Amino acid sequence: MLRFLSPAALLLLPVLALAQRPATPAPNPGPQTAQPRTVAPGPALSLQEAISIGLENNYGIRIAQRDEQIARNNVTRGNAGQLPTVNGNFTRNYTINNVRQEASNRPEPSVAQGARSNQLNGNVALTWTVFDGLGMFIAYDRLRTLEAQQQQFTRATVEQTVADITDAYFAVVRESGKIRAFEEALKIGQARIDLTQAQVSVGVAAKVELLTAQVDFNADRSALIQQQELLATAKVNLNNLLARTPTTDFSPADSIVVRNTLVREAVLQGIQERNTQLQQARLGVDIANFDRRLVTASRWPQLNVTSGYGLNRNVNGAAFFGGNLITNTGRTQGFNYGLVASVPIFDGFNRRRLEQNARVAIEQSKLRLDQTQLNVASAAEQAYLQYQNRLQLLQLEEDNIRLARQNVAIALERYRLGLLTPLALREAQRNQLNAEARLLDARFAAKQAETVLRQLSGELVQEGR
Repeated sequence: MLRFLSPAALLLLPVLALAQRPATPAPNPGPQTAQPRTVAPGPALSLQEAISIGLENNYGIRIAQRDEQIARNNVTRGNAGQLPTVNGNFTRNYTINNVRQEASNRPEPSVAQGARSNQLNGNVALTWTVFDGLGMFIAYDRLRTLEAQQQQFTRATVEQTVADITDAYFAVVRESGKIRAFEEALKIGQARIDLTQAQVSVGVAAKVELLTAQVDFNADRSALIQQQELLATAKVNLNNLLARTPTTDFSPADSIVVRNTLVREAVLQGIQERNTQLQQARLGVDIANFDRRLVTASRWPQLNVTSGYGLNRNVNGAAFFGGNLITNTGRTQGFNYGLVASVPIFDGFNRRRLEQNARVAIEQSKLRLDQTQLNVASAAEQAYLQYQNRLQLLQLEEDNIRLARQNVAIALERYRLGLLTPLALREAQRNQLNAEARLLDARFAAKQAETVLRQLSGELVQEGR
């Protein structure tokens, strides 16, 4: 029996030699914020730092802030017509006339060639509307409402920018995580090549298995290069939102952490209280009401107080006294004041037309408000369903990734012992790579759903920002 067992023992010696090698560590790409080995290191950038840079530099926010400043500057008593207007006027005229004057008591006409005259007129005039059917007070309240509406528009721009920056930042985190997953796949592929090379060297494996392992390794390298391009594109997108040079390099310092504590009732309450779209629509109804009240106020009489001080000096070089040409100089100066009342009587039914249009505008603004409420409620319901569904998918993928990593570790060890085919090892490796990608995508999708809910409820940007 020993003679028959000896050849079998000789055949098992290479396998036993491979079994003496240390076990391959379990594959694990590491934490999300770990720097990929195949990506050049850049300065660390946290999400809060990215948002701060974006709020300061983003062009959309800066334009909206300038519009808000214009709306704020328009809220004045003078712009509403409550303050008087004072104008200073100055006129100086020069004339050169040829004069021919005839009289019945003179046989010959009086003629003057090139007679020069000049006139000086200067005055300061004040006009103050003291009553216009309370239109000036309505106009002032309308200007304040327009300012509040522009503030809501600026806030909406800020919220959208913060949401875009958040998504772009975590997109960089996701693409970095996928690169680390590919790096881990390359480590497994290299270990497979080494084991196969050893098996080929001792004659227990064919060279075709080594060539297949090298082909699979190169395929993973190709996928890694493509993933590096996706990471670079994600960084360019984030730099664009931050108004930075596209080539500015950085490394994300925050990982994707999803809040699972958002409650439907709290979200709906936040929407009613802080949602910018609803606030703008409600202010639009107020503005339409102010427009109608302004038309109604125009039906009332308007009373203006006028006052001024004037100086008039006239030098006439073409004046005749009898038959003699003389220069006549006159000067008038003094203070004037008075009241001007304007009563609208008939304007071709234009005010009635304006009132009808104002009522239609009020109904239109109310319809917009109802539509906005419906759209926001639908968006909130859809976002909350996506949020809950993606949380479940995230939990499933987190459980699945542990199984996939454990499966690859066992498969690699069995392959090292010669108990598993290369095809089965490759399949386990692909399953783990796909599980890593699905986990990162699930985290990113869940974070997006959370961001949308916080944006709808007005929680994404604090009031003081």
